[in-house]
Amino acid sequence: MKQHTLFVEKYRPNTLDNYIGNQHLKSKVKHYLESGDLPHLLLYGKAGTGKTTLAKLLVKNIDCDYLYINASDENNVETVRTKVKDFASTIGFKDMKVIILDECDYITPNAQAALRNLMETFSKHCRFILTCNYVERIIDPIQSRCQSFQIIPPSKQEVAKHLHKILVKENVIDKPEDIKILVETGYPDIRRIINSAQRNVVGNQLKLDTSSIIQNDYKLKLVKILETQDKKTAFKEIRQLLADNKVTDFADLFRLLYDEVDTWGKGHVAECILIIARYELSDSQVVDKEINAMAMLIELLGVIK
Repeated sequence: MKQHTLFVEKYRPNTLDNYIGNQHLKSKVKHYLESGDLPHLLLYGKAGTGKTTLAKLLVKNIDCDYLYINASDENNVETVRTKVKDFASTIGFKDMKVIILDECDYITPNAQAALRNLMETFSKHCRFILTCNYVERIIDPIQSRCQSFQIIPPSKQEVAKHLHKILVKENVIDKPEDIKILVETGYPDIRRIINSAQRNVVGNQLKLDTSSIIQNDYKLKLVKILETQDKKTAFKEIRQLLADNKVTDFADLFRLLYDEVDTWGKGHVAECILIIARYELSDSQVVDKEINAMAMLIELLGVIK
């Protein structure tokens, strides 16, 4: 089957009703669309969870001229002072102008300072929608000028349903277990999940090499180790697994361990959940996150083995 268009672009939501998840935001967004009164916005959250999609939904449904800049590619002072200033200062065809600065946490501090000044200078007729993965990298003067919203990933069930709908529209036959593996390995990055599915379409079927996928995803492999290995072997394999994969962010691991606790918890589900919750809380407070995660896994092994 020839695939001329990326599924992730072909099925990018074009209405708010088709935008999955983030119910807490939809009433706010509907108000902006109905009133046309758009503040500066800062949308932050993990990669692939819908920040850019929401930003583009807004500009497509508001009567405005807009400029899109991927700040991971154009992140210096010169870009801000030329592209942004030139667009904001010229007379447009619409009453409002909107500038989407995608991945704005890549913008240098000096360029952010210039951006802050431009936001103030052109605030009467120009709005900025900023997206980022790491909100702490955005300087306070910009954050204070924006309405900030965290984009929360849809549930795994919602993502699986969304992916299945895409495959049905493409006349691709899938199996629930394959959908589950794709979601588990890619979550919460919806873009990655959809792209991975498209890469594995052969003819009119979704065909996964599940053993290879599990082997290549450290989180799923870790769960398999917890399920099958004895305590001594599991400790060595888990420590090696974390080192080999150079893991620095364990948020997804905490979530997966919780989601799959019934499969590996071996009759100690409640106790395991309390351990996961305790170490997830300390994750944001410790200097070395790998040591914290390893300590959690050692404690979990002591409970289940």
